[in-house]
Order: sequence, then structure tokens, then C-alpha cells
Amino acid sequence: MTGLPRDILDCIGRTPMLALRHIVPANGSRILLKLEDRNPTGSMKDRMALAMIDVAERDRRLPSGGPVVEYTGGSTGVSLALVCAVKGHPLDIVTSDAFSREKLDHMALLGAQLHIVPSDDGRMTEKLMRDMIRVAGVLTRDTGAYWTDQMKNTDQLTAYDAMADEIWSQTEGRIDALVQSVGTAGSLRGLGRGLRLRAPGVRVVAVEPAESPVLSGGAPGAHRIDGIGAGFVVPLWEPGLADGIERVSTEAALDMAFRLARAEGLFAGTSTGANVVAALRVAEQLPAGSTVVTILCDTGMKYLKTYGKRIEA
Repeated sequence: MTGLPRDILDCIGRTPMLALRHIVPANGSRILLKLEDRNPTGSMKDRMALAMIDVAERDRRLPSGGPVVEYTGGSTGVSLALVCAVKGHPLDIVTSDAFSREKLDHMALLGAQLHIVPSDDGRMTEKLMRDMIRVAGVLTRDTGAYWTDQMKNTDQLTAYDAMADEIWSQTEGRIDALVQSVGTAGSLRGLGRGLRLRAPGVRVVAVEPAESPVLSGGAPGAHRIDGIGAGFVVPLWEPGLADGIERVSTEAALDMAFRLARAEGLFAGTSTGANVVAALRVAEQLPAGSTVVTILCDTGMKYLKTYGKRIEA
């Protein structure tokens, strides 16, 4: 039959965009949310995982059937597990009990071998991230696997160039600001660059945990916003790219994630909550009627156990 995708990887990208209707700025500006939960694993990381593997295969750093290693807080690991399962690459993931059980189970179900690094009471810290990177380096050395090394891997930027094309088309070129939380910084860098090639005046705003505000000159600390806030300035970060940096606490991010579910019917993770908190702030700083784009990074289905504890409390 014609028109069918070749496999599940062909279903990555081309996600819809939605204007928030109830959680809106007081000045009449619009907040548009790019719904990346519509990707196959429910996360925007499907885009970068596919790009990192595709590029490495094309230039033969990764041979057919060759093993792959990565450290990850969860979503990148799930996305890599999907891509490697379809393409036939064995995958070793270095992760931690700091991250949602749902993500770890999803990686394992897709065939990844997990290596768990213990955390400090379930919290994300600089030490934990550096320990995970160290373990991944040892695994790579011992096995000869290809290390995607997401914090340094510029191959992922091609995925966000394509995503910037989608955003530009969906907004019909009417975008005043982009707001995005920083994990590897690949998405902020790729999206910001892609949008500014079309409209140099687009304001680009980074989001980081208030408890670990290293990008804005603060001290590293522990937080519970999955997927962002490594606790150090990540290699892909470009200080000149961001016009501003918004600090959002774990509590504020969680509150907004619940509010999105109850007011807009959008079930998302904590990094999305942080994005929307920051987007509301940015929108209030812009002229009335402006358009702010931010990202629904992943589905709340990845956090059911975490959210359940909060509901019970």
C-alpha cells in the first residue's frame, strides 16, 4: 500500500501545535505549545536520538549492528532504545534511580541493558550526572561500542533544524519568542538558530531549575525536574544564543504540569510545566498580542508513579 510509513521511525516529527486557551497571559499574547508527546515514545527526544544514530551510521562511525552506549535521565534513553531496536543495535544505558520508573521500564522493554547509578535520595545533582558520564565512558572503553555522548553530540542539531522548519510553517512566520528548557542545550541551540535564520529578531529564552541555576551564574543544586538542569554548564550551551534565562522551581513546574492537565487537558512532564511557567513570564514582558512558542517536551504518562504520590499527598 502506498503512503504508509516504512517503520515506526518514519512517524517521528511533524507534530501539531496548539494555542493555550485557559492558561494565558493577561496582556492578550498567545502561547503556542508544540506537542512533542505525539512522537512514538511520547517525547521530543525521538528526533535527536534518530539524528544521532542516522548520522553515525552514514559516516560509518557506527557499523551495521554495532553496539551503542549512552548516559541519560530517561527520555533520551527511551528514544535511543526505540531507534536501536528498529535498526538492530544493542544498547547499554547508564541511568539512575533519580529518574522515573516508567522511563527505566520503557527502556528495558525496548531491549536496552540498564546500568543504574545510585542517586542522592532520588534527586538530580551535578555529581550524579558526572558519575553517569564516567560509567558510560568506562563501558565504551571496555566494549568498543559507539558512544552517542548526547551532551557533546552536535549531530542532534539536524533534528532541531527540521523542527524549526515545522514551527515556522505552523506559526506562518508570526513568532516573537521561543522558550525552551535546557538539558543538553541541543534543542534550544538548534531551534534558536533555525528560527533566527528566518527572523533575526526572535527572542530566545532558556529555562533552568531554580534550585540549580548554573546557566545564569548560580550554584549547582539538587532538583526533581527530569531531563534538564545537569548541574554544570553543558558543552552545547552557547551563552550568546539566549536573550534571557528563566529560573523555575521544581514545585512551580509540578504545579503547572497539573494545571495544564486540569485546565487544558494536556498531560505533560515537569519540564513542560517549567516551560509554560517561563513562557507566561516572557509573554508578559512582550507587547500585547505577541506570540510565544514553547514545547510540550514529553507525555505525563512517563511520570504516573511520581504524580500519583503527589495526588495522594
